[in-house]
Amino acid sequence: MSKKDQHTPSPQVVAEAEKIARATQKPGQTKEQTRLIAKGIEKGIAEYKKREKAKARERDKLKKKQVRAKADAEPQTVAQTGSADASSPSLPWILLGLSWAGFLAYLLMV
Repeated sequence: MSKKDQHTPSPQVVAEAEKIARATQKPGQTKEQTRLIAKGIEKGIAEYKKREKAKARERDKLKKKQVRAKADAEPQTVAQTGSADASSPSLPWILLGLSWAGFLAYLLMV
C-alpha cells in the first residue's frame, strides 16, 4: 500500500462509524464483529469522501475553464459590436420617454 492509500480517519468519522455499527448490531454479535463492521463503515466513508473530493475538483476545473473561455470570448464580442451594451441601445431612451409621458399625464390629471 502506498502512503496515499493509508488514510487515518478523523475521530468524528470513527465515532460515526461506531455509532452506525452499534445501531445495526444483531443479537449475539461479538464486539470484534461490531468493530470489524465499524472499520468497514470507516473505509466506506473514506472512499465516499475521496470520490466527492475528486468530483469537486473536476467541477472546479470545469468551472474555471468555462470562466476562462467566457473571459476570452467577451473582448471579441465587445470589439465586434463597439460597446458592451449594444444588445438594446434604445431601451433606456424608451424608458425615459415613458417615464416623462407618465409624469406629464399625472400633472395634467391633478
